[in-house]
Amino acid sequence: MTQGSVFRHLLSFSMPLLLGNIFQQLYNTVDTWVVGNFVSDAAFSAVGTVAPIINMLIGCFMGLASGAGVVISQYFGAKRYDKVQDAVHTSVVLTAILSVAFTILGVAMTPLMLRFMKTPANVFPESASYLTIYFAGMAGLMFYNMGAGILRAVGDSRRPFYYLVVAAVLNTVLDLVFVIVFRMGVDGVAYATIIAQAVSAVLTMASLLRTTSCVRVEVKKLRLDGTMLYQILQVGIPAALQMAVTAFSNVFVQSYINQFGSDCMGGWTAYAKMDQLLFLPMQSLALASTTFVGQNLGCGQRERAHRGVQMSLLMAVSVTLAMSLSVILAAPQIVAFFNSSPAVVEYGTLFLRRLTPFYVLCCVNQIYSGALRGAGNSRAPMVIMLLSFVLFRQVYLFVMSTFISNTILPLAMGYPAGWLVCSSATLLYYRHAARRGTALNLNMDGRPQP
Repeated sequence: MTQGSVFRHLLSFSMPLLLGNIFQQLYNTVDTWVVGNFVSDAAFSAVGTVAPIINMLIGCFMGLASGAGVVISQYFGAKRYDKVQDAVHTSVVLTAILSVAFTILGVAMTPLMLRFMKTPANVFPESASYLTIYFAGMAGLMFYNMGAGILRAVGDSRRPFYYLVVAAVLNTVLDLVFVIVFRMGVDGVAYATIIAQAVSAVLTMASLLRTTSCVRVEVKKLRLDGTMLYQILQVGIPAALQMAVTAFSNVFVQSYINQFGSDCMGGWTAYAKMDQLLFLPMQSLALASTTFVGQNLGCGQRERAHRGVQMSLLMAVSVTLAMSLSVILAAPQIVAFFNSSPAVVEYGTLFLRRLTPFYVLCCVNQIYSGALRGAGNSRAPMVIMLLSFVLFRQVYLFVMSTFISNTILPLAMGYPAGWLVCSSATLLYYRHAARRGTALNLNMDGRPQP
């Protein structure tokens, strides 16, 4: 990514990543569709509304993984391949340790979190069963994402995409077999998901074991390098805290939604599926921006890094506007695809048509935050997002529900309100840092260290 067309590099990197993320979203989307059409409305709500809990733990790990990706991309850009090797092996060992810790934590906290979300009694048992199985097998998800992050850090976003396609197809087949043939209900879709994730992890790690590039994993070299671990955690911990706490704040939001009953929960579940889809292009381009900035700063090309950020933003805004218009026009049909209950369709259409126009705001905070992380600065995005998505949003929900209007649409508007605050603050920070010449600088005398 350090020479040639900026647009071509961003497009060729982000397209496989985008398609891969779409297939990854298919895991939970297919689960939701199968239970919504072949099990029950309660099962549909159970699978769909546990996403904030899943995202809280996964977000924490993904933040740590992003630290590894930034360090690897910067050393790769600087052609310091010995350091790339240290970072890769440290990342794999860290993943193994965290897989055990996160599995235990996820299973243990499931009942508590469901009660905290005020999950209705008719939904609680199936939500608890789905989450327990999911967290028991989440090591596959973690190893896939760390392995894919390593490959993407050196510009290879194609192989992670191919492995996700295999896993998504397998997940779909197993969902149908377990639910329709074996009548396993919610448990069936959970088992299908963890099996598919395990397959994607095996494929990714096998690729790293066989490759001849500088990211090759050799079993005899697996160890925690103290210096490298410190560098990874310097970037990864702020990102992990940001993603985990932001996801935890969505648990609060879900608790407000759950008060309006299972039909509203079902409509919110359908909206949440499209929410994840609308975020994918900007998130893919944000990761492309992170890798692009990391590699170019690694070899001292600061102005080229800036050009990559601006091009990423333009591409993200263009795609998001086009997708938003399509979702608004087809909102009832989209909701009915997941669940055709009239009440669920009514709620879901309301959410989609009122909230979707604001997604373009998120392009700003996603792209600029990704660029700052590529430069090793994950603290500023962390602080801004926590203040916007956690503190501001919770204050908004409390004030709105207590003093203004405890009805569903004003509460749901807490999402775009937080996006507006976050994007405004991120843009102001980036422009201020750019005027000072510190927006995209490595933190240690131009060397590729966080």
